[in-house]
Formats: sequence, C-alpha cells, structure tokens
Amino acid sequence: MIVIVCPGQGSQTPGFLAPWLELPGAREHLTALSDAAGVDLVAHGTTSDEETIKDTAVAQPLLVGAGLLALRALGDHTPPGALAGHSVGEITAAAAAGVLAEDDAMRLVALRGRAMAEASAATPTGMSAVLGGDPDDVLATIERHDLTPANVNGAGQVVAAGALPALAALADDPPAKARVIPLKVAGAFHTHYMAPAVEALRAAAADHDVSDPGVTLVSNRDGATVTDGREVLDRIVAQVSNPVRWDLCMERFAALGVTGIIELPPSGTLVGLAKRALKGVELLAVKTPDDLDAARTLLEEHSA
Repeated sequence: MIVIVCPGQGSQTPGFLAPWLELPGAREHLTALSDAAGVDLVAHGTTSDEETIKDTAVAQPLLVGAGLLALRALGDHTPPGALAGHSVGEITAAAAAGVLAEDDAMRLVALRGRAMAEASAATPTGMSAVLGGDPDDVLATIERHDLTPANVNGAGQVVAAGALPALAALADDPPAKARVIPLKVAGAFHTHYMAPAVEALRAAAADHDVSDPGVTLVSNRDGATVTDGREVLDRIVAQVSNPVRWDLCMERFAALGVTGIIELPPSGTLVGLAKRALKGVELLAVKTPDDLDAARTLLEEHSA
C-alpha cells in the first residue's frame, strides 16, 4: 500500500518549479491555480528569491500549487492507498482526495496564508526545531519555557513555537543531548497565536462545497482516518492553531500496512522523517519530472 504525502511550509526553495513548467500544459495549469489564489505562482516558483517565497502569504499557495501540479503530471495512475499532508500540505491532500475542488483549495490556502501572516505580525513570535534528546524531557523543557510543541514530527524532531524571548531562553537552556535550531518562519504557527486566522478561515470554509474523500485520508491532528468531507475541512481550519502530530500520522501508516511513501514536491523532509521512523518502507521524493516514472512504477507495484 502506498501513501502520498504532501509537505508543509519551509520545504520550498528558489526555482524549484522551473523544470515542471517544461511539461506540456503545466504553465497553463499553474497560471489557472495562480488566478484562483490571486498569487503569481509561476514567478514565485521560478524566479522569486528565497526571502520572497519565505513570506507566509506566498509560501502556502506555492506549496499547494506545486503539489497539485505534480499530481496532474502523474496523470491517470493507480490511486494511492492513502493521502496525508503536513500542516498546509493537508489542503493539498484534501484536494487530491476529492474533498475540495482545485480552485477552492487555492482560494482557501491563499486566505490561510494571508490570515496567518497577519496573525504573525501582531506579536513577535517564531519557531525552533529541537533535535534529539529524550522525548519526555524535550516536551517538558518546551513546556517549562512556556512554549508549545507545535510540530511533533517523530524521529527525534519536535518544533517549539512561541514568543521570541522564550525561544531564546530555550536555546540557552536546551533539553539534555538535544540541539535547538531557529527556523526561518514568520510566527508561531499551530499555536494559540494563530487564533485570529482560525476565525477568518472558519467563516470562509462555510461557503465551500465539499465531498467525502475518495481514498483514505489521514489527519495530521491525531493520525485519525477521516471519512467525512465536512470534518476534513473543519480539521484543516482548527489545525492552524493546534499542533501537527506527524508522529501519529506515521504510526497510522504503519498500522495501515503502508509499504511505500511518495512525497510530492518540494520533497525531502517527510521521506527523511519516514526513513528514520518507518524502517523497511520504500521511499520516493518526487523532486523533478524525471521522478514521475519511478512514482508511477511504485504505485503499480505496491497496489498489487
């Protein structure tokens, strides 16, 4: 069984979509996604610099657009056994599962990016990765510094989020045998600081038509499989101010009997976590169109 996973913010790099736009119809597809989002994804995926695509309001629609572009490029293929997305990647996964139409997914993610950028600007906050250490000690230390474990990613990686002075204190007083690495993000995502963004998204989401997912969809809130389309959307909205539990998603993959994982572009982060946490699972990071044939082969082999 194959699961297709969709990455979250921070995985984008300048120019990563350039080779994808050489595919027939790809530029037109990305232009249509840009129109829906109100963001020039063609420019941001090819010529914009690192600072520009780090902007939350740009990065989030760019990531979802990239995933949808790659999914269409895969063409008519054997469907995956499951789909999941990390943070904003959950919108990509929902669209891939048929919960949201592409245009609705792009409008929703554009609003998400703007609303989270505005919430981030209200208070100086940030995020830091905590790598290694005893898991219980890591979580206790994060709590002691009045921070939130915003991403519990498994494989010895937790992302702490909160006020900048508290993050500085964590860096000066880290958990034993752990490293603290500040992340280049604009705010404390997946914490209570994002509450204003949740309200904006909830109002907009009520107007979106949804369908029940056509394949197994794993929620990054708790690793549950969600079968009701409206619940999927409700979880996507609430997830903005709640931690991402990717560790529980990987536990669910194991319970489902997943034998292969394909990560959509900009890929690498999620298969890296799976490499350490899910031994024996075949992994593929789809970085350029050159990887599409391998992805199709993997889907066929693991569906047998």
